[in-house]
Amino acid sequence: MPRTLILSIFVLLSTAVPSIAGPQLGDDVAACLERQGDPKTRQDACERVIADGKANGKDLAIAYAVRGNTLFQKHNNDKAIEAFSKAIELDPDNNGLLNARGWAHERKGQDDLAMADYNLALLKNPSFAIVYNNRGTLYLRKAALQSALNDFNAALKLQPDMYFAHTNRGRVLLINKDFGGALADFAAAEAADHSRPQPAVFRCNAYTDMGKFDDALRDCNSVIAKLPNYPTALSGRAEAYMGKGNLDAALKDLNTALGLNPNHVRAHMDRGRLFEQRGDLAQARADYRSAAYALTPYEEIEVAMARKMARERLAALTLQAPPITTQATRRIALVIGNGAYTNVHRLDNPLRDAKLVGSSLKDLGFQSVTVANDLTRDKFFETLRSFASEAEKSDWAVIYYAGHGFEIGGVNYLVPIDAKLAADTDAEKEAVALEQVIASVSGARKLRLLMLDACRDNPFAPTMKHTIELKLVDKGFSDIEPTAGFMVVYAAKHGETALDGQGTDSPFAVAVAHDIKEPHIEVRKLFDIVRDDVWDATKHQQQPFTYGSPPGREDFYFAQK
Repeated sequence: MPRTLILSIFVLLSTAVPSIAGPQLGDDVAACLERQGDPKTRQDACERVIADGKANGKDLAIAYAVRGNTLFQKHNNDKAIEAFSKAIELDPDNNGLLNARGWAHERKGQDDLAMADYNLALLKNPSFAIVYNNRGTLYLRKAALQSALNDFNAALKLQPDMYFAHTNRGRVLLINKDFGGALADFAAAEAADHSRPQPAVFRCNAYTDMGKFDDALRDCNSVIAKLPNYPTALSGRAEAYMGKGNLDAALKDLNTALGLNPNHVRAHMDRGRLFEQRGDLAQARADYRSAAYALTPYEEIEVAMARKMARERLAALTLQAPPITTQATRRIALVIGNGAYTNVHRLDNPLRDAKLVGSSLKDLGFQSVTVANDLTRDKFFETLRSFASEAEKSDWAVIYYAGHGFEIGGVNYLVPIDAKLAADTDAEKEAVALEQVIASVSGARKLRLLMLDACRDNPFAPTMKHTIELKLVDKGFSDIEPTAGFMVVYAAKHGETALDGQGTDSPFAVAVAHDIKEPHIEVRKLFDIVRDDVWDATKHQQQPFTYGSPPGREDFYFAQK
């Protein structure tokens, strides 16, 4: 579950000011060591200590630790790990630094490295309570429930009022159906920290599992009254409503939760269950597919359990999907051109590119080609849902997108025309995650293909508030490796931008529209040719990349002989 950085990792470091020649350096070291002062003043002083190059030992370790802490809070985990590693070299006996680096590794999904840091910290100091809690969260993520429980017990034995350990132990007990123990831990967590909403939400979930739906509603309502836009509480309340048989109220909460966060796995899974109860199996399959795609390098156990349930139900309902009745291969396509952006400069090419590619697909005999231009956020998701419904009745599902797109926080986003993105954290609720686009083609029986002519500079970057410090926030997509049976073709390689070209259409759109009409070129070879044509047309400035592949036992041709 989310945790705030324990700033007390520096407690084990010396706070004495060393005797260093030069008043300015001495002042900077003093300010860098001062844990009670202004954080920005301390950070600046520590950076000057590092830049000066005269400090050493534990004093310099503190400076690197403060740098690492600052980078960690900005979600720049790679640089944070680098800074903490330097601090550990300078002060190898500081267990707090090992804990901090382990936490950064954990947030990157590098569980083995995080476990090594936690184990070493506990080897050096077996009485380090927070490290037991942190190691326990790794065990919990791995579903090693007994090992997690042992660590949370150890943490609470050393620090009986630790909020994190009570909450986390309660989660384990809830999974084990020890409802009494779970409720006691959530109460203890609230007593330790009244400001956090998680214990009440987990207690809401516990009461739902116990069949005490009114008690569950009371707890979730108490959180929603204070935090009306908290998707996890809305999803929890929806589960309680479903338990009471009030599907209308549950659907309203789930729709609200997914409006706030379209990538909320549990809300998609719950809505899939709701639609399945109502007999709307096509919509249920669509929600289960949306729940099946990960957006982060790791996930908490509750998310993993919801995703597992969604995949199981999707597999069961796929057997009930309507069969394809025609003997001919059914091929459908969705072509999107977003250019009329309302909060940043317009793009001229996407509408022309969409028209060009859409016309080529129609010429090739696709049974359905939907060209949808200038989509707002709500219209974007509505269009994807409609296409997903058609995709599961088709052999091929192809999406071409032209418009703004970029990566923030490890997630690739396509940008609706009404997005504002005042801060990087707005992307989750204002843009469309690529995984949701992948989900919309996943119902097709054979070929599932995305073409993304969207690696343009982020137009929001000059004014966007950066709370996540990542080098790719200003341009391009990160690479994504889709699961088997999918192809994702990027107009430009990882971290680079696509060009508009010298003509009326982009080089990528021109190459795609031309090359897919070449007869009897298998799709894997086809996009190698597209890559070469774009590379030549842009004088070696742009190189498309393809990830994934269609099923291996069949060849796929846009144009037959």
